[in-house]
Order: sequence, then structure tokens, then C-alpha cells
Amino acid sequence: MRLSYLLLFICPLLAVAQSPKPNFNIQVVDNQISIGYGLAIGDVDGDRLSDILLADQKQFVWYRNPGTKTGTWKRYVMAENLTPQDNVCIAARDLDGDGRVEVAVGAGWSPAETTDSTKSGAVFYLVRPKDPTQHWEPVRLPHEVTTHRMRWAKTGATYQLVVVPLHGLGNQKGEGRGVRVWGYEFPKNPRGPWKRHLVDSTLHLTHNFELWEDGPRTGVIIASKEGGKILEWQSGQWRYMPDEAARNALGLLTNNTDGIGEIRRYDKGAGIATIQPMHGNLLQTETGYYSLVRPRADVSDKEVNILTDGLSQGHALVCGDFMGMGHDQIVAGWRNPDKNGKVGLRLYVPQESDKMAGYPLDDSVRMACEDLQATDLDGDGDLDLIASGRATLNVLIYWNQRKP
Repeated sequence: MRLSYLLLFICPLLAVAQSPKPNFNIQVVDNQISIGYGLAIGDVDGDRLSDILLADQKQFVWYRNPGTKTGTWKRYVMAENLTPQDNVCIAARDLDGDGRVEVAVGAGWSPAETTDSTKSGAVFYLVRPKDPTQHWEPVRLPHEVTTHRMRWAKTGATYQLVVVPLHGLGNQKGEGRGVRVWGYEFPKNPRGPWKRHLVDSTLHLTHNFELWEDGPRTGVIIASKEGGKILEWQSGQWRYMPDEAARNALGLLTNNTDGIGEIRRYDKGAGIATIQPMHGNLLQTETGYYSLVRPRADVSDKEVNILTDGLSQGHALVCGDFMGMGHDQIVAGWRNPDKNGKVGLRLYVPQESDKMAGYPLDDSVRMACEDLQATDLDGDGDLDLIASGRATLNVLIYWNQRKP
């Protein structure tokens, strides 16, 4: 028995000691964007290759996957100048099973304007033309002020566009009414009315959120000034996870940082990664005591780890097994120069002892990261990274070179 325990203790240490280093090659997709607020990934043209979609300052565009790591990603404008204010977010997912994504976008970005919905916030569904390289038809949907993030969620037999604003109506400095988060049910006729489901209206400064889909179950984890909240789609409505379970499953310590900006699940819900506070410096994980699907009541074995406190305006976060280790790693991006004058991306392996160092994927001056996505772009089985840069005005691919 003692030998068994000893082996269980030693084997993970050996695995960590022998863990590979990440190896990524950088390709420039576009170095002439205006801001690069948000990214989405999906097959736009039905060729079974993942394309890149971008919410830029005044245009929503997509880049066609050339099918090789050295080919040119041709740029096409989907819609432009939908509101006098900037664009801000984009969501893409195949909803009808035809192998091509449906697309929704958010615009009217005016975070200081929280009282007049005609001057702040906008949500559009883009109707696909026969030729996706031409302009798509925008269908305006109801919206809240300060539209900020959106994603398509599978809710039973239907899909919903979950839209998270930054502020509630009339809010000042993150105080006032709670932010109204809505799920827009995808209708048979997208040009007609869309049924809306209230997801939540209790939080403030809801900067970002994560979807989780485990089999037939779908939930959202919303990051906010108050920390985080988990909701699940049940019996035709969004319901809070029971208080005790939610408290134990999302006991996110905010370390007196005034909330959470970015939030992601990793290892199928065995852990949560956060950047704190909004636009913050702290990358933190919580593991060891729960599953988001089946949380336990006992929190005594909770483990909280700080991976780094050196981010400067941390604004992007993805999780995945980039190095083939059998568990997820975490990639964080930041958009302002850090204490060393660098911006970029770093990969962290939470199981490693020297967590604070991480691995630099790009921390020169090339990528002031505003948004970040991970997917297998070339079909080799490894996750690649796609990043958009705010001050650097670019879209870059980080090709995963794990396999020779």
C-alpha cells in the first residue's frame, strides 16, 4: 500500500519534470486593422475549414482559411458602419447543421453612456447572402446599453444568443441597477421577432462570461464586479445553481481586487481560471474540490493558485491541452506594456511548481492582446491560437508546432 501511494506521488512529479515546452510559429493574418475588439472562429464558406471572424472598429470581417500554414488569409467585409459608435463583439456557430456558421454581432460601443439606449449598445443578426464574400444583411434586435460580449449557446432543441452588457441601465462607476443579460432564442425566421429569456439581472460590471455544455446540460458562468455566478438552462428558463452548490462550485476569491474580468473553465470543469480584476494583473486558478456539473458541498479541499500577478491590463484567456499533456494549460494575453515593457501571450501549466514564470509565446511588442481564441486550424490535432491586438493593430496566428 505504501508503495502504491509512493508511485502515485512520484509519477505526477516525473510527468511535470519531463513536460515539453510549447512551440508556436507566428503568422501575420492582418497588420492593418483598426482595433480588433473581438474574435470568433467558424466555417463561413462551407469548405470544412475554420475561418477567422473579427469585430473591428467599424467593420465586421472574416478571413478565409487558405488550407495551409503559409497561405494568405483573404479578408472579406461582412458589414460596416452599423452604428455611429464602434463595433465590439461577434459570435459564430453552425445552428442549422448545414456546415456554415450563423453570425451575430454587437456594436454601439459607448461604455460611458448608460442612460440612452439609442446612443449605446446594439445587437444584430447577420443574414447570410448566397455569396458569403459579399455584404450580409443586418437585422437589428432589441438591446441593452453597453453591449459587450456574446456567444451562441445550445439550449435543448434550440440555440440562444447570450449577450452580456458591461453596465446596467443608468449605472455610474459600476453601481446602480444590475446588468440585464439576455438569451435571444434563434427563430425559424431571423428577420421576424426573437423571443428573449432573462439570464440574470443581479450583477455589475459583467465584463465577460463562459459557456459550459456537458451533454444535454448548458450553463453560463458570468464574471463580474461581485465575482462570478453560475446559471443553468433548465425547464425552459435560466436558473441559478442552488446557493450552497454555487457558492462551493464557484468560491472565487477575488483577493480584494474588486471582481473578475475574464473567466474560463478548464479540464472539463475541474478548475476555473480567472483574470482579476477587470483589465487586471492577477491570473488565478481554483481546483481540487468540485465539478461545475456536480459540485460537492465540502469546500475544505479547495485549492487556489496564483499563476502570475504581473499582467498589465490582462484581457484574454483560453484553456486547452496545447502540449499534449492530458490536461489543460492556460494562455493569458495582456494589452499594456508590463514592468519589462512587453505585451503578448504566455502559457501557464498550473501543475508545475514554478507557476509564476510561464512560457512566453509572444512577449515582445508584437501583440497587445485584446481577444484570443483557440482551435485546430489545420486539422493536425493540435490547438492553435488566434489573437487580435489593440495597440498593435493586428491579427496573428500562433501555429502549434508540437508535432514534427
